[in-house]
Amino acid sequence: MAPGAKRFRVRRPWQSVHALLVLPVVLIVVITVVDVRLPWDIHLGPALVIAPALTPSFAGPRATAGIGALAAVAQVLIGIHRGGLATTNHIVQLLTLVVLVVLTVAYSALRERRQAQLAQVRTVAEAAQHVLMWPLPEQIGPLRIASLYLAAEDEAQIGGDLYAATVSDGSVRLLIGDVRGKGLPAIGEAALLLGSFRESAHRHIPLAELATRLDQSVTRYATDLESPEEEGERFATALLVDIPDHDAVTRMTSCGHPPPLLLSPGHVVTVPSLHPSPPLGVHAGAEHTLDVFSFEPGDTLLLYTDGVMEARDERGRFYPLADRVARWTEDSPEALMHHLRRDLLAHAGGRLGDDAALIAVHRHPVERRHHGRGEITRRG
Repeated sequence: MAPGAKRFRVRRPWQSVHALLVLPVVLIVVITVVDVRLPWDIHLGPALVIAPALTPSFAGPRATAGIGALAAVAQVLIGIHRGGLATTNHIVQLLTLVVLVVLTVAYSALRERRQAQLAQVRTVAEAAQHVLMWPLPEQIGPLRIASLYLAAEDEAQIGGDLYAATVSDGSVRLLIGDVRGKGLPAIGEAALLLGSFRESAHRHIPLAELATRLDQSVTRYATDLESPEEEGERFATALLVDIPDHDAVTRMTSCGHPPPLLLSPGHVVTVPSLHPSPPLGVHAGAEHTLDVFSFEPGDTLLLYTDGVMEARDERGRFYPLADRVARWTEDSPEALMHHLRRDLLAHAGGRLGDDAALIAVHRHPVERRHHGRGEITRRG
């Protein structure tokens, strides 16, 4: 540990469980004491079942069985104090408690098994996400990058949306795309598209040619795997962006993908002109148009998938992305992603209907030092 670093005591899960187990134990003791002191015609013994019924919410089947056994002992003590266990009333209460405890322990065991399966699925999803979509670097040359991925399916952290970045001869190339479908069924096509991009993008071929290669890959994939019922249903939208390190002129090619947003200081949001071609895999041999725009130092470029724009609130209204991001044009990419995650989920009621991905790219202002004068000037 580094000198001067703060030391924190981490509470282990078993410590928290043991602390919570005090609650049902205290509940059993209170019910027992109160019951034996109440008049003979008032019975609180049946309320003992509350303790084992409460335990599975924070503990496993063994702890639940232990609390259930303690509740049964308390029921026996109450029965002895109130005239013996041979009475029909006490026998029925004890048998009912035992049956309910057995059912509660069985439920707790099933719940624990389900949680283990869910944890395994999430672990596999996280591993697949790291293998399929490599984390984007926070800094590439003059660019600072942050990304956000929100999967529509609860048990999957990846799906049909994808993004990637690669360095190519003095520029950074970005891909953001959306294959048809969502969740686990769309992963195969997303993996194919990402692999094709990483194989070709670093060669610095023109963006239009790169889009053609991606189109060919998706078309071959559809031809090999598409069933007659799915004919024409396997396709993907994609946006390719080439950002030079030392030039504000940025190039992009869209294959049926929504245009990016350009965020400038002063809460200014513009939409670069875009001439999209058909989505990948729809029309073989389609021509791809190259569009250019100025990405100046101090600006932030926001790329996104249609799952962001199509998020609806309880009244069915779409998420107004351009209006919302106008509030945060001067924030860092990381802060922008934080604001968008919170605001998007709040708009959609905490759950998206489709996968959503975003990339924020900020170009740092370039500083020049004039030797001999000790003066620093900022360009852009």
